[in-house]
Amino acid sequence: MSDVGTGPLLRAPVEEPLGTHRLGSRGRTVVVTGVLCLLLATLVSVLPAPYAVYAPGPVTNVLGAVGGRQLITISGRASYPAKGTLDMTTVEVFGGPGHKVTLREVLQGWVSRSRAVLPVEQVFPPGQTEQQVQSENTQEMTDSQTSASVAGLREAGVTVPETVAVADVAAGAPAASVLKAGDVIRSVDGTAVSSSDALRAAITAKPAGSTLRLGLRRGGDDLEVSASTTAQDGRTVLGIGLAPRYDLPFDVRFGTRDVGGPSAGMMFALGIYDLLTPGELTEGQQIAGTGTIDGAGRVGPIGGIAQKLVGAREAGARWFLAPADNCDEVVGNVPDGLRVVRTSSLHESRTAVEAIAAGRGASLPTCTR
Repeated sequence: MSDVGTGPLLRAPVEEPLGTHRLGSRGRTVVVTGVLCLLLATLVSVLPAPYAVYAPGPVTNVLGAVGGRQLITISGRASYPAKGTLDMTTVEVFGGPGHKVTLREVLQGWVSRSRAVLPVEQVFPPGQTEQQVQSENTQEMTDSQTSASVAGLREAGVTVPETVAVADVAAGAPAASVLKAGDVIRSVDGTAVSSSDALRAAITAKPAGSTLRLGLRRGGDDLEVSASTTAQDGRTVLGIGLAPRYDLPFDVRFGTRDVGGPSAGMMFALGIYDLLTPGELTEGQQIAGTGTIDGAGRVGPIGGIAQKLVGAREAGARWFLAPADNCDEVVGNVPDGLRVVRTSSLHESRTAVEAIAAGRGASLPTCTR
């Protein structure tokens, strides 16, 4: 009998039918992990997060047109065509009332070099509605355009009469017993008051606790009252808010659309000055900027300046006018190819633009630590 072997019987591997393969523990782990990751990615993309995201917004030349309409139009006074570029910069805000951002958008904002993520309560007051946000932004833009008109006209040498009215009176202030919202203050101790700055100067010139004789116009009546001052943050104050009213000698209109807030004020004022004066203010330079403005031409700080710097450079600007009070946020966030010029007033901004146009921009003050 032939020897057929005495070892164990060996069977050739047999291919299992399709769909009957059994996963090992490692394979099951991979599948479960993949499913969890997919689920997490889905949740991240749809779940709202309590944050607001700042991103660079549109950049618009205030000397140009928007939707076929000039952004700034002056009537009733001779104006001069301006072909330069004075860019107003904006920030797009994602999140807030009526517009929740997702966790995915927040994560993308955290890793982006051009975006900023902030707790939503730092951007919008708790309980504020979408309609309230829109209304506030619209009012701030309207007020900014009025202040820009006044500042631009005054920088161009045009007289703009001002009436100083009381906006509100602090409940605990000594003056609350004699002053009311809507009162027009015409004189202090017999000296005529022609501007908000003149009134503030007259008040701060006296020690706290002094009594001032105020000439008022209330409704249709003229009267005189005695109001006591108090101290606040080391200054003498009456404890009132002011609402200056201006009498523009001619019409200035704005063609802005879908833009709110006060931060375009300085660039509007520069544009108005350029239109009211002969010659080209920029001489072909593309200059961007931002900053609030008041009727006296003071430039104030704004939010989202890092994103505005990025937006300006992406739009082609090489120069940027930034409020001095924003310098801490400017340092370390300036894109390559953009030079920032520090400014505190419309006059400083105007002379800076003139220096840039003349090729002397390198000597202008910038933001430093």
